[in-house]
Amino acid sequence: MSRDICLLADTLGFMQGGGHFWVYLNWALGLRANGVRVHWLEPIPDGLERTELHRRVEALRRRLHPYGFDESVAVVAWTQDSPDFSPPPRCAAFADVASASDLLINFTYAMPASVLERFRRTVLIDIDPGLTQLWLATGQMQVASYTLYFTTGETVGRSELIPDCGLPWLYTPPCVSLEAWPVTPAPDDAAFTTVSGWYANEWVSAGDGYYCNDKRHGFLPFLDLPRLTRQPLELAINIGDGPAAADASRELEGRGWHVRHSYDVAGTPEDYRRYILRSRGEFSAVKSSCVRLQNAWISDRTLCYLASGRPVVVRHTGPSRILPTKSGMFRFATLKEAADMLDTVAADYPRQCRLARALAEEHFDAVRVTRKVLERALS
Repeated sequence: MSRDICLLADTLGFMQGGGHFWVYLNWALGLRANGVRVHWLEPIPDGLERTELHRRVEALRRRLHPYGFDESVAVVAWTQDSPDFSPPPRCAAFADVASASDLLINFTYAMPASVLERFRRTVLIDIDPGLTQLWLATGQMQVASYTLYFTTGETVGRSELIPDCGLPWLYTPPCVSLEAWPVTPAPDDAAFTTVSGWYANEWVSAGDGYYCNDKRHGFLPFLDLPRLTRQPLELAINIGDGPAAADASRELEGRGWHVRHSYDVAGTPEDYRRYILRSRGEFSAVKSSCVRLQNAWISDRTLCYLASGRPVVVRHTGPSRILPTKSGMFRFATLKEAADMLDTVAADYPRQCRLARALAEEHFDAVRVTRKVLERALS
């Protein structure tokens, strides 16, 4: 398939998030494996000075170099009257990228029509299923008109909890590059880990009020887990700095968690990959919205664990056609279930590792997932 595809990522505003890069890297690698030329397009964060923009673009290029996308970077300014401006060194002009592209694949929601209309065909991929639709339904967000709308939430438009907002959502699984995440044996002393944010000023309307939608609140019911299992547990979290962060870290460690700062161990794509490959598996809760909305969500991070042959024990996010409950992937609802599942995985570890990889191969292979999106979008 000889095509030019523009993938709109959004990393210049969060350069310390190695896992954040992999959301887009997995898609870019899958697209390239299908024989397309990938243009990596980034929106310029609001208020960013030009010298800082150049510094971040060079840092982005270094992060992308091991994967062969460092010469494909372009930027677009969509908060100005026109997206056209003089690009940073070694960046293609936005107008050239847009005119050369057969398709734009966009993972952000704020792209204005003045940018979108430069492309012949466009795809929006919703990676916040449920929340996206709530924001649209309540007027908190608007999206421009796309050729096709995809969502990674199985229940979007099929559940009373998540409206379709009058848009024809097509389901696509999230994806992981199986080549970039090969099966690798875990060290003997490895812990069950996760990489995550912690505090966030994110509040969601629940009809009768609001609830906090950060990862800390998602973990609260499970903070005593280390006392109920023999498996070592580690959190690599963006816990911040200062006295409040120190207090939170002491509280978690007092309950038996080992705490690392995510910027220290997973601040680049390569560090993030090394951290996961040094883990025994994943244990993670989810944001409250995923449980309340029952969106059958699975994290792109979890896919990286699965692909590398690491079983995962994660919070149940609703009935699914493809997500198992106790086969490579274990989905818990209660504290006791979480503890029991961790011990079950440990007792059957080699087989669960094989099942984890098989799950990634069957449903989340980036080559197959991106091929299906391309077939729909370019037909």
